[in-house]
Amino acid sequence: MIFIFYLYVMEEDNKLLEKLDVILPILNEQQKRIYLAAESKYLGRGGKTRIEKLAGVSHNTINKGIKEIDSGNPIGLDHQLRKKGGGRKRKITEEVWSYIERFIEPYTRGEPQSPLQWVSKSLRNIEAELKKQGLDISYRIVGESLKEKGFSLQANRKTFEGKGHKDRNAQFEFINRRVECYFSEQQPVISVDAKKRELIGNYKNNGTEWQPKGFPEEVNAYDFLTDAEGVAIPYGIYDLKKNNGWVNIGITKDTAEFAVQSIKNWWYNMGIYYHNKATSLLITADGGGSNSSKGKLWKYELQNLSNELGMAIEVVHFPPGTSKWNKIEHRLFSYISKNWRGRPLVSYEVIVQLIGATQIAKGLKVDCELDSTEYRTGIKIKENKMEEINLIPNSFHGEWNYSILPQ
Repeated sequence: MIFIFYLYVMEEDNKLLEKLDVILPILNEQQKRIYLAAESKYLGRGGKTRIEKLAGVSHNTINKGIKEIDSGNPIGLDHQLRKKGGGRKRKITEEVWSYIERFIEPYTRGEPQSPLQWVSKSLRNIEAELKKQGLDISYRIVGESLKEKGFSLQANRKTFEGKGHKDRNAQFEFINRRVECYFSEQQPVISVDAKKRELIGNYKNNGTEWQPKGFPEEVNAYDFLTDAEGVAIPYGIYDLKKNNGWVNIGITKDTAEFAVQSIKNWWYNMGIYYHNKATSLLITADGGGSNSSKGKLWKYELQNLSNELGMAIEVVHFPPGTSKWNKIEHRLFSYISKNWRGRPLVSYEVIVQLIGATQIAKGLKVDCELDSTEYRTGIKIKENKMEEINLIPNSFHGEWNYSILPQ
């Protein structure tokens, strides 16, 4: 019975559509409005929705037509199609634009107390401020004018790196020379760093991913650490010459012991197969964090690694405030972020699989492993142990550039 009724409605809609196709082209704007409104009233309940769908018009158009019919005195039945003042508004004058411009600049011209300095510079807020000044201009017109003037919605972009060291560029050149030297001698060069800690659970992950329309993946409203199943600390090693990466997923803390263990894991799982004739290893790293240039535990653990591998380990640190220049940031971590964008990291297995599946057309290969070791914080290395480290500082900024030889 329902199916028969459905067929009847479809047949009626087809007939109505034929009538609309004949009548609408010969009517002006207001006549179309009144005609469609009359048809929707005639159809009764649900008629407005059917007319909107068949005629492809807005419900506002039909509502306006109904009001005109109900008023008993529809305007504009002569040749005028709109009320006086209707139609597209003229563009904002340069005088009004100069007033708007003061609101949207990062700092107002000599007016630090401008009210829009301290509220969102949304179109509606700009409209409200203009009305306070006696300027009745729609937010839509403001938006169109902003686009015409070359404005668009912009997010913040990290650019300023702080006060640079006077030898910043010289250190970049030094790192580049050491990398080229290692390449020429067929020795491995790696870039290392820890990616930010991730909560394990059904939490929002930045980015978007294709999903059936209207069915976004639902995640927790709040990112509470107490509700998480754990934390994941990805420590990455990127091989500059071979264009491959290794990521060690820690579950406790990002310590120097964890950082060096990650390098060790990379060597035995990946590095040794590509560099089986290596006699030395060059590490490029940031100046802070678990691989800090000032870290005693970092150097102590590197000495243990040097002893175990029987090779010299040279370390060059990027100067303060330049961590984003480290190759691993844009050659490994950026692609990992793209690969897991918009996907909740609900388990360690999901993280390992997503990182391991990271690939690009240029041939990047990434392996990943979960490190379930409990790494403790607060480990102190006594001075007598530090004196035993076979550390040779470079003559150029030895605090940034040094080698550790097997004992």
